[in-house]
Amino acid sequence: MNRDISSIQKDLAKAIEEKTIGQEDCATLIENLSFFRREVITEPCPCTIEASVLFVVQGTKQLLVGEQNFIYDTQHFLLNSLDLPASSQVLDASPDLPCLGLMLKLDMLLMADIIAQNGMPPPYESSISGSSAIGTVTSSLLEPFTRLLALLDEPDAIATLSPLIVREIHYRLLNSDLAGRLWQIASTGSQAHRISRAVTWLRTHYAKSFQIEELAAYVQMSSTTLYHHFREHTAMSPLQYQKWLRLNEAKRLMLNDSLDASSAAFKVGYESPSHFSREYARLFGQSPKRHIEALRKGAESNI
Repeated sequence: MNRDISSIQKDLAKAIEEKTIGQEDCATLIENLSFFRREVITEPCPCTIEASVLFVVQGTKQLLVGEQNFIYDTQHFLLNSLDLPASSQVLDASPDLPCLGLMLKLDMLLMADIIAQNGMPPPYESSISGSSAIGTVTSSLLEPFTRLLALLDEPDAIATLSPLIVREIHYRLLNSDLAGRLWQIASTGSQAHRISRAVTWLRTHYAKSFQIEELAAYVQMSSTTLYHHFREHTAMSPLQYQKWLRLNEAKRLMLNDSLDASSAAFKVGYESPSHFSREYARLFGQSPKRHIEALRKGAESNI
């Protein structure tokens, strides 16, 4: 007999709250599963989203991608299909009742295998737009997560049992009200799958100069069709997405590997350090040196 949603969410909230005390984002021993906790309402904060599903079990959050906003709470979950820049905002939280939730990164190869194994028919939807969507929370979607989180108290069983539960979660998502979107993203040949391949190619070759015709040939689309659908799914052109990838990787190299701005610029594919600095300041609001110094000071103040 299925438990009611509120009962499941209370159990999940208790487990997540216990494991996130003093933390905002918390990785777990289970691959691709993480928790989040926010104790105050916030303004939109820049973030990077990944192909993932997010459930809030207490409170409310909002994701802003381009000009679209997606509110998710105890009744609605968030699905992201691509790795993209976005902004995240907490709409309902307090120290006594923090916003609590979890994120599971999606495995599109696993999704495709489930579709093939079960002979799932194509969706009624002819096409999808955008990289994010809101789905309806059900007890059948939440229940596997209770068993997945229970494994954190039985670490020796994680390697054997977590893949089985994660597979079930993917199956449940393919039977949710976002099944059509997931089917198209995971199915070879669909427009959404081709855009996903284009994003993957750019993430691998971000430091390489390319022509739109080259990328279009790789995903077997015309240049015009690729440009249109890429912007429709990501709110950016392929070149803008490559620039975003380069600048964020440069930031990581300066912050974590202590590279200077010029070295980081050349490493990610820029030929001119001054051009790199201008584009970096345009994205982050400060010169590379000042931005990295501010990030390090912020990290020290949080220790």
